[in-house]
Amino acid sequence: MKKNKFSKNWIIKQKRDIYVKQSKIEGYRSRAVYKLKEINDKFKFLKNGIQLVDLGAAPGSWSQFVSKNFKNSKIVSIDLKEMKEIDGIHQIVGDFTEEYHKKKIIDYFGGKIDAVISDMAVNTTGNKSLDSIVTGELSIDALNFSTNILKKRGCFVSKIFMGPSFNEIVGKAKKNFENVNVFKPPASRKDSKENFIICKFLR
Repeated sequence: MKKNKFSKNWIIKQKRDIYVKQSKIEGYRSRAVYKLKEINDKFKFLKNGIQLVDLGAAPGSWSQFVSKNFKNSKIVSIDLKEMKEIDGIHQIVGDFTEEYHKKKIIDYFGGKIDAVISDMAVNTTGNKSLDSIVTGELSIDALNFSTNILKKRGCFVSKIFMGPSFNEIVGKAKKNFENVNVFKPPASRKDSKENFIICKFLR
């Protein structure tokens, strides 16, 4: 009963959600696109000709947004789930945390890149502390990867949750980047504990 009630409430929320409606009008695959748009509106890190990797990409709205709005972009998207193809985007289906797939990303670009963006999160278990910790580990892994692949003026953007690993992630980011901000975009639901960390300029 609880699960059915939760599902029904989620459907009602989706129907009322202005971001869901707008994403359908504009042809994006999910409302998450507006989180990236709002992050970029504030921090201005996307540009024409950008070389970028999109971690946890499915269903693909972040990759869609970059490809659609920034000319000559070179994008790799990776996710455990296969997603419908997007023109001009190189898709990898697999686990980003495996070294094999990290190497595939590095080999594809053949050099340093401009941005790493991550909307990765674990499937929720109902234990918010545990979910936050495991998602935090994904963020740290993505952060470590970004320090190896980014250009000196590159940018790392990642979802993070308020919780036990929050301070660890922010502290680690500040050791590796000159400019670090935490931002909750308006498109992020009010009842969600998610934030995004935006890191610029490798030390």
